[in-house]
Amino acid sequence: MSRRTLVFVACSPHPRSGVSTTARLLTDFYLSRRAEVEGFDTDPHAPRYHELFPDRTRVIDTADIRGQISLFDRLLVDDGIPKIVDVWQRSYDRFFTTVKDIGFVEEAHLRGVEPILLFHADQSDSSLASARALSAAWRDLPMVVVQNEGAAPLGPYAHETLGYYPSTRRFVVGPLDGAVAKILEQPNLSLSRVIVSPPPEMSIVIRAALKAWITPIFMQFRSFELRHELDGAQFLK
Repeated sequence: MSRRTLVFVACSPHPRSGVSTTARLLTDFYLSRRAEVEGFDTDPHAPRYHELFPDRTRVIDTADIRGQISLFDRLLVDDGIPKIVDVWQRSYDRFFTTVKDIGFVEEAHLRGVEPILLFHADQSDSSLASARALSAAWRDLPMVVVQNEGAAPLGPYAHETLGYYPSTRRFVVGPLDGAVAKILEQPNLSLSRVIVSPPPEMSIVIRAALKAWITPIFMQFRSFELRHELDGAQFLK
């Protein structure tokens, strides 16, 4: 089986769409399995993703040439370690302009690295237009549409809205009760630990609610991973 190094790009042109939440969940998914993972936070002003994983992430300023070098050179290393990029909405245009200018996607494929877009949908027409623009620019770049019902609910016509996006692959992040959601803001809360070995001081109610929220999300990640491995199996080619 041929396995390529995965680079997940969590992105949206709009704020409050759940991008950092997805980056966090995906990082904790790998950590819950005791797997290596490396992250990059492109918000140099309030790097929430980096604050949650200070030992596993780096803060990158995509407006700075040194930041671009530090980011893209590392993403092109085929070392088997999944990379996760949290694209801040204000870095969105700069990030994808650089991707195009340096031929990142083409170079990644030559080096055994596979970028995967995790595009976060919302109800706006501009979100759909941005997703279609990315798909048109890189037709061989896999896209997964993320539906975060807590951050950017799509309403009763979610299925119809998602049908217009240029991908049939989905990750769904369900909403959380407000009291439980506040727990996620605790800087030292490890979601991977909640799954593997919950802290004894945590309320049993909070613990159950977090597990009920996290488990189906991790199952989606695992399902995607298994399908990706099957797609790369030599005997299927």
